Amino acid sequence: MYKLIALDMDGTLLTTDKRVSEKNKAAIKEAEAKGVKIVLASGRPLIGITKYLNELDLLKDDDYVLSFNGGLVQNTKTQKVVSELPLKGKDLKNIYKISKELNINIHAFSAKDGLITPKISQYTEHEADINGIEINIRDFNEIDDEEDIIKVMMIDPQEILDPAIKKLPAELYEKYSVFKSAPFFLEFTNKEVDKGLGLKKLGEYLGIKKEEIIACGDAGNDLSMVKYAGLGVAMENATKEVKEVANFITTSNDEDGIANVIEKFILNESV
Repeated sequence: MYKLIALDMDGTLLTTDKRVSEKNKAAIKEAEAKGVKIVLASGRPLIGITKYLNELDLLKDDDYVLSFNGGLVQNTKTQKVVSELPLKGKDLKNIYKISKELNINIHAFSAKDGLITPKISQYTEHEADINGIEINIRDFNEIDDEEDIIKVMMIDPQEILDPAIKKLPAELYEKYSVFKSAPFFLEFTNKEVDKGLGLKKLGEYLGIKKEEIIACGDAGNDLSMVKYAGLGVAMENATKEVKEVANFITTSNDEDGIANVIEKFILNESV
């Protein structure tokens, strides 16, 4: 029997217009009633997830969340940290230098100042908008080498970002976890951070085996947890890479794909 289901948000649990459908909500409630833990696993910061945690009543004593792609795993009510692995200011400076050489826009999440950028682009505004947070302008050259940086993002239209990705030096892939979370977002996190590792740490903390975990996702930053879970689920709208590693493909995020997974693998006792 499955004991935990980890849900990516954008492109998975949420519809294209960023809602949780009534059918998905009802299925989540039924799964919880059967004792299954519901864990939101997002690239967003906690503040960008809180609205949905409220809506789904996932702010109880025994509820947990993976934010920043597993870079921060914590209790949603007490905010007690299970696992936290940031980058440092010197990493941000390193990535920033390369972004300037490639003429790519950049922003980052600082543990101290939230969303920071040397120059506001439309994608920084998009990030601020979906998370309901402010943008803080900071000169990245002036960042302290030891400041905690949760993640760094190169941000530009796909037709600009994709050719730039091909020019990234190999050292970046050696030093950091690098993945696309959207066509216009390339993310850099601590090498030991991804949703799969975050889910593994949470499972160990809660005494839940990987075979007892379902993970659902659609994008490159979901690949690791879809691969890790006992049952890895790709949305119909997922990338080819996610579909290739999944054990099951459900309907799209606009067709109650999460409710269909819960009904098939959790509510149906015969499975």
